[in-house]
Amino acid sequence: MSASAISVHPLGSPDSLRQGLRRRAQLKGRQPDPQSLEEVRALIGAAPSDGHRRDLLIEHLHKLNDAYRGLHERHMVALAREMKISMAEVFEVASFYHHFEILRNGEEAPGLTVRVCESQSCAMAGSHEILARLAASLGPNVQVVAAPCIGRCEQAPAALVGQVAVPHATAETVADLAAKEQRRADQAGRAAGVQGFVGYEAYRAAGGYALATALANGSKSDESVLAAMESSGLRGLGGAGFPAGRKWRIVRGYAAPRLMAINIDEGEPGTFKDRHYLERDPHRFLEGMLVAAKVVGIDAVYIYLRDEYHDCRVMLEAELARLRRDPPCALPHIELRRGAGAYICGEESAMIESIEGRRGEPRLRPPYIAEVGLFGRPTLEHNFETLYWVRDIVDKGPDWFAGQGRHGRKGLRSFSVSGRVKDPGVKLAPAGITLRELVAEYCGGMPDGHELYAYLPGGASGGILPASLADLPLDFDTLQPHGCFIGSAAIIVLSQHDRARDAALSMMRFFASESCGQCTPCRVGTDKAAHLMEASQWDNATLEDLSTVMADASICGLGQAAPNPVRCVQKYFPHEIA
Repeated sequence: MSASAISVHPLGSPDSLRQGLRRRAQLKGRQPDPQSLEEVRALIGAAPSDGHRRDLLIEHLHKLNDAYRGLHERHMVALAREMKISMAEVFEVASFYHHFEILRNGEEAPGLTVRVCESQSCAMAGSHEILARLAASLGPNVQVVAAPCIGRCEQAPAALVGQVAVPHATAETVADLAAKEQRRADQAGRAAGVQGFVGYEAYRAAGGYALATALANGSKSDESVLAAMESSGLRGLGGAGFPAGRKWRIVRGYAAPRLMAINIDEGEPGTFKDRHYLERDPHRFLEGMLVAAKVVGIDAVYIYLRDEYHDCRVMLEAELARLRRDPPCALPHIELRRGAGAYICGEESAMIESIEGRRGEPRLRPPYIAEVGLFGRPTLEHNFETLYWVRDIVDKGPDWFAGQGRHGRKGLRSFSVSGRVKDPGVKLAPAGITLRELVAEYCGGMPDGHELYAYLPGGASGGILPASLADLPLDFDTLQPHGCFIGSAAIIVLSQHDRARDAALSMMRFFASESCGQCTPCRVGTDKAAHLMEASQWDNATLEDLSTVMADASICGLGQAAPNPVRCVQKYFPHEIA
């Protein structure tokens, strides 16, 4: 495989869809060979008496992809036989995700895959130059891929060599690591795990899991915890902002068994707060999970972790094993599910749906409450960070959290700040702080030679605001009148050396790459919009037509939010596109 080809995955392009349909038809009816069956069984184990669980398809594909550095079609055929599912289903799932490398007709797997992030923060830090240099310098056994986002915006430019993260990457550091990893034979590119975090023993020694234990033995009542959550005003911190305590009370009102899906995806450019906390204090999140499970009456928990966070996965698997070996209380069933590089599938292992609420309640769609989710059961859906704060809210009292805030807002927010600031990173600050205050007080100000020009307040989909609006309170519901929203508080700062139109184009290319392709307005609209936005002078009338159709007719939030950066540039930065 040539290293000169820098590739991205056009999930929704008509050509890729046609090629996939043709290949799926060719594989229909193909029979597995004995060697492939044996190799698949060695990885996924013997089938239980009731057969392999269908919901573990992605996990089994990961095992094959890791072991053989790709998915040979012969293994996919054998997997379909072992799981008793159609080859079409296996192929469709495998071909959808960025991180599965399908190898056709005996094609040889690359020895190593290098992913260089090209999202906005990394692009401003020079990632495109790194991509070009690596494509020309790495050997023929290394595949170089332009990645839409790897969740390390504060470490821009960032890369992954196999599963090994490279913060503040240069072409030289990536090339050196690639050479080193290739000398590790079958372990090339494997993640080693996070270092320096608060482990299970240290967390318990410092009083951790006391709240979960108190709930389990009855010395703390479920109702007291639920009341604290409701009084604190904590809202869902994955972007939607639905009151967390209200979620708990509604979901526990449904008949058991109840399940929980936890999203640690944050695949949107600019967002990395969940990874920040997970790398430092994983058991604070896990205790919040157990508290929610006890109060709501959860039987099983499914944790979805984005695949780019390889070190976090290795660490979290080990810490969950320690928790199970020495549990502080009775544990629900817990499964850690691994993503495969698709932004729109933050809960694909949960397969969340929505139905009419009982007693005539309105339809509640994710990420608010999945009333029928995992396996058709009532499901509580939460973002990682929401659960991270549960212990502090209960231990310190709801007024501790509600008493924070500025400019009439309440609570704390974890802002993921990247771009043109001296000190990027996760900044825990009062809800309602302004962008100007956040940069000056928490980020060390702007770099020398840079002045604030614009900012993205909510990642790729939250829109773009000019410096003249940098004194708006940053919180839920404060930015909508200006055509933006805060979402998961992923802030990317631009200076006078950047253009808002370039940021909008970067975001539209991200949406086009990440569209699942299911609905035409999103699949065609994002791709067409990206092409129109490349022109020196924008065709605003056509772009507005596309924006209206995408916002009104797309099935999910990706297509509905994709027009936000476009409309902001048209409204606030018309001089850039005239």
